[in-house]
Amino acid sequence: MITIKSAKQVEKMRASAKVTKGALELLEKHIKPGVTTAQLDKIAYDFIISQGAKPNFLNYNGFPGTICASINDEVVHGIPSKRAILKEGDIISIDMGAILDGWHSDAARTFGVGKISDEAQNLIDVTRQSFFEGIKYVKHGAKLGDVSSAIQQYVESHGYSVVRDLVGHGIGRNLHEDPSVPNFGKAGHGVKLAAGMTIAIEPMVNAGDYNVAVLDDDWTVVTDDGSLSAHYENTVLITKDGCEILTL
Repeated sequence: MITIKSAKQVEKMRASAKVTKGALELLEKHIKPGVTTAQLDKIAYDFIISQGAKPNFLNYNGFPGTICASINDEVVHGIPSKRAILKEGDIISIDMGAILDGWHSDAARTFGVGKISDEAQNLIDVTRQSFFEGIKYVKHGAKLGDVSSAIQQYVESHGYSVVRDLVGHGIGRNLHEDPSVPNFGKAGHGVKLAAGMTIAIEPMVNAGDYNVAVLDDDWTVVTDDGSLSAHYENTVLITKDGCEILTL
């Protein structure tokens, strides 16, 4: 069931989103060669707790971290580890969220570690921009397929592929709510958007083919062909005139 949030509930989501945004901004300063993803996880945990919130990924369906830390060909759900040491030229996607006063927020960014290749930077840039291409179609009365189609077309026009097995989602009192928000689809199709809906739009883009696999840890999703993958996500409020990106 899709829920419409009241003005008071939206205020609570804004407060939650501010925590997630702040944590990602803090993490960006610490992403450099030699740092472990376990160290990044602790930084995120400590910050979220300091804001009176809780990490909503920690123990979610048994996930053992505050952040998902996915390096290079890892698409999403990478488990933070002392053994995962960032190297010059890596790219890392950080996906995370907070729960504050019963309301969730969720966002993701992909960062370069030190000096990265032009190809890797282009993948990060296209992934980020695909989100904003989709956002152009987010407004009361629009169809979700308009957003999904815009993301897909932008990504594919740059020779990359959109992951099909994982999608965005509604968000609010729960981390994952209806509707599902694919990053591919047909314009004019899908759920009708309405003011007061809150959704997490999150393009996951592979430099190669869109097929993915799950590692033996039952969490980490990787590209089938070993190509690089990038991820960009925000929690978005649909308004009468368009939208508000809560985690930006």
